[in-house]
Amino acid sequence: MSLSEQFMDADDLHPIDIVETLAQHHAWDFDRVADDQIAMAVEGQWRTYSITLAWSDTDEALRLICTFEMEPPDEKLPQLYEALNAVNDRCWSGAFTYWREQRLMVYRYGLVLSGGQMAGAEQISTLINAAVLSAERFYPAFQLVVWGDQSVEDAMQVAIAEAYGRA
Repeated sequence: MSLSEQFMDADDLHPIDIVETLAQHHAWDFDRVADDQIAMAVEGQWRTYSITLAWSDTDEALRLICTFEMEPPDEKLPQLYEALNAVNDRCWSGAFTYWREQRLMVYRYGLVLSGGQMAGAEQISTLINAAVLSAERFYPAFQLVVWGDQSVEDAMQVAIAEAYGRA
């Protein structure tokens, strides 16, 4: 039975309930932080990514944040920000930012479900997979710019190849 078939009879299923079922299905470590928020750890090729999904009634949006630690030296921040701009030019859904105070690289995406729309299991699974694949794809470029003394252009050549992580 597909994941979406498990939810066919649910009339008013909360998006975070679907995320929790996906996390159980994939055997991801997760914590249901609140009724409208879940935090997970998803193993990738390069590292384990922290993923948080939260439902906002006000915005009618499912918000995803995928983070990983990154502690660049202060003198490398201009190159990192230049790399972020180059990376975001290649991201059609979601975007990266660097939270300097928390020392975290962050991929963010918001799925707007206005008018009472519902997200399906496949849609949410695709959202999570896209976050992990984006992080996997661009992680080496960030590393090369910050610690490998590579130019942004050279580092981005690495990101052109597909990453092979698992989500």
